[in-house]
Amino acid sequence: MRYSGWFFPLLVSAAFFTPSFHAGEKKYVREEGSVEFQKKERAKAKVTINPELPSVLIIGDSISIGYTPIVRAELASRANVLHNRGNAQGTTFGLANLEDWLSEVEWALIHFNFGLHDLKRVTEAGTSNNSNDPNDPYQADLATYTANLQKIVARLEETSAKLIFATTTPFPAGVKPFRLPEDASNYNKAALKIMKAKGIEVNDLYALVVDDLETLQKPVNVHFHKEGSELMGEEVASKIEAALKQQKGKN
Repeated sequence: MRYSGWFFPLLVSAAFFTPSFHAGEKKYVREEGSVEFQKKERAKAKVTINPELPSVLIIGDSISIGYTPIVRAELASRANVLHNRGNAQGTTFGLANLEDWLSEVEWALIHFNFGLHDLKRVTEAGTSNNSNDPNDPYQADLATYTANLQKIVARLEETSAKLIFATTTPFPAGVKPFRLPEDASNYNKAALKIMKAKGIEVNDLYALVVDDLETLQKPVNVHFHKEGSELMGEEVASKIEAALKQQKGKN
């Protein structure tokens, strides 16, 4: 049975989907500094659903896992805010699991990001087997990322949801697994071309934090301090609220 937009079970878990893995791939390994290690944050995954409110899906990696609780609190009386189960990782994993994340609910709005995992080094392309060796392949090189993201966007456009793409956040040299700092911009440029061609709204989180990384981001890490997650969460909530208001005005 497929539920219509607002008639969703009154109590669900934001972690209600089963992820797919490649044959022979190691189990996903959380990266140092991720909020995924915090039991208190994982406990917040259970969400009480108000059937009178629109439902919002946040698709993303540990950066979005970090700011989702802030978004949820900011929009508590205006929207049901859920995150895909666990970490959405890169576009390869995203394509394999997208149908599950989209199932059962007619989402009013989907805020999504891919990039931070695509641009990291792995022992075998397409897997999440992390590597610190700069000579190892990207999880998804720029051409693969672009092709995968186009497919993801095409599927998201088939929903009735308003779409907002969040740019990949910056990071310093020396993070593990290996990532080139300039690749955040390179992958964002490829993503922004797609979003511009499709007329999809962009939430530029890269620009939001890039000038204050020393304060907002953990040292030599892709992850953020509480202050960074709060700043991004407030920005994401603001974008979502504005989009939902605009949708409501059209109805």
